[in-house]
Amino acid sequence: APQVQPFLPQWLAHPKLVKKRIKDNLVPIGDVPGIHPWLLKKLKMNGIESFFPVQAEVIPAILQSASNGYLLGQGGYRPKDICVSAPTGSGKTLAFVIPIVQVLLDRVVCQVRALVVLPTKELAQQVSKVFNLYTDGTSLKVVLITGQKTFAKEQEMLVQKKVTGSCSLADISVATPGRLTDHISQTPGFSLAQLRFLVIDEADRMIDDMHQNCLNQIVKAAFQAGNGSGSNMLFQRTKPGPLTAASSCSPQIPLQKLLFSATLTQDPEKLQQLDLFQPHLFTSVYSEQKALGDGPETEQDPNSKYSLPEELSQLYLPCDLNSKPLILLHFMLTMKFTRVLCFTNSREASHRLFLLIQAFGGVPVAEFSSRLSPSERQRTMKDFEQGKIQLLISTDATARGIDVREVNYVINYDVPQYIRTYVHRVGRTARAGKGGVALSLVLRIQERRFLRMLRDAGIQDIQRQSVKGNSLKPLVQQYEEALCKLEKTVK
Repeated sequence: APQVQPFLPQWLAHPKLVKKRIKDNLVPIGDVPGIHPWLLKKLKMNGIESFFPVQAEVIPAILQSASNGYLLGQGGYRPKDICVSAPTGSGKTLAFVIPIVQVLLDRVVCQVRALVVLPTKELAQQVSKVFNLYTDGTSLKVVLITGQKTFAKEQEMLVQKKVTGSCSLADISVATPGRLTDHISQTPGFSLAQLRFLVIDEADRMIDDMHQNCLNQIVKAAFQAGNGSGSNMLFQRTKPGPLTAASSCSPQIPLQKLLFSATLTQDPEKLQQLDLFQPHLFTSVYSEQKALGDGPETEQDPNSKYSLPEELSQLYLPCDLNSKPLILLHFMLTMKFTRVLCFTNSREASHRLFLLIQAFGGVPVAEFSSRLSPSERQRTMKDFEQGKIQLLISTDATARGIDVREVNYVINYDVPQYIRTYVHRVGRTARAGKGGVALSLVLRIQERRFLRMLRDAGIQDIQRQSVKGNSLKPLVQQYEEALCKLEKTVK
């Protein structure tokens, strides 16, 4: 039966299409209009010579909307909200960091003018790192609030108490929803009354039920009367509404929402809840894209450079054969890795590793292999997604085409032979803009070949890790006992 097309509002039906092929459409940073020379210098220092298509479109659009500084221009033009739908790895973070830093560059007083809300701590950390790169050398202060520090410590970072009241210590705040709402309700002097930019990254996840309330609270706080010093009263915001003589006589700071997401266009009703103002949509997600590695192998042009998720951190750890299981146990037990998908190169290796970890104990583990019936596999999958299983050991054959949600780490227990296998495996984490880590355990004799394989595919940013021998010591005795147990079972 033909599907009924939902009615799309004008802005969703006619977005600005952004070119998909990143590598073919790079734009030299000097060609993007309106960027402050100081920031151009910074970008070069950070090794960025050209922008991705999304960045080249979105940066000027945000700058344009703030071309009269951050107060509303006379005549009451209110900037349009901006929505950006682009896959992981298309450079969304820089697309909002650069213009926000530029608009705030000549700030007079420290007030929270930009707030970026992200669903996870890891993502928030990454985004605040990028902000720090570009605010370094300015007077702008970036404060990260994700609950990694105590609440009191975060309060000290956000607000300074003075005799006359309190003053903000942050110009830009990067936060996760839970901690942010706590500060809105419990931190005296934490004010969003001067907020100019609200960035919602991973918007599709943020709009989901659990965070909707958070977004409402932010907007409510942004329109609250300025608590504290009297100077705020001048710029008192009125709820957006029809322009009247009264509402246009005092300059106001407009609140502009910038939404970023890998799959934004799917659900107009959800977006409706965000109460967007004449939104402008940029998208590079059009027509059906084949998900990485899920189609037949032949589709991949061997010369094409592979695209990996942007939020993926790649690490490798040179080690010897005997210490591999210990290293895995070390990451699971000592480093407390959660939601780990672990790949081996054969069914036997998978099974043996599974038995070994099980015999050792203390790690909720399962194997995911062709030994299992489809219904068992489904159950295993569900247990993993619900967090009942923290380590899932699998072969490539089994993992082909499955979309495992919420994988925090991919561990290549055995190094893959082919680059496409590597790309396919590591693409199981850091999906849709979440952070993720891919760690490869590389035997010393494989190290050169492995690095060359990645380099030939244009993958540069992999970091070498090491584990100190004495951090494995506490595991050794129990591991040897597990080995003995295993030998008996195998016999």
